Amino acid sequence: MALAGGAGLIVQMDADFSHDPDYLPRLIAASEEADLVIGSRYVPGGAITEWGTVRRLLSRGGSLYSRTILGTDIKDMTGGFKCFHRKVLMAIPLDEVAASGYSFQVEMTYRVIKAGFSVIEVPITFRERQAGASKMSRAIVVEAAWKVPAMRFGKNRPE
Repeated sequence: MALAGGAGLIVQMDADFSHDPDYLPRLIAASEEADLVIGSRYVPGGAITEWGTVRRLLSRGGSLYSRTILGTDIKDMTGGFKCFHRKVLMAIPLDEVAASGYSFQVEMTYRVIKAGFSVIEVPITFRERQAGASKMSRAIVVEAAWKVPAMRFGKNRPE
């Protein structure tokens, strides 16, 4: 809908208020420097509040696993607070995005990188959701475990 409406920048964020809208000006300003801006929990100045040890380890581990397998230096591969330039989403074959769950975040960032676009991370503080319930499940973890290597080595990997 945003693309059809002619938007120049498209912001993705969680609707449960774990992504603070006060960071939007920071993401939009950083879009002057890069094609994709990621609001990152894992760069200096970034943080997570109100999460327990297991959830922190799962999130950090997922980002580390993705970063290692995909050969990228993006620290927050599983983050979902992003600002895309229109040209990025127009260039990526969105109908070929195969992942769901958290691996969707990984796949979108990886496709942006593989398409040759620039990516930067800006620090944010991620907080526990203020509404709704987690969608994390064993199936999502399993999906990510096999989809991430498939993104890099599978037959349908982005070129």
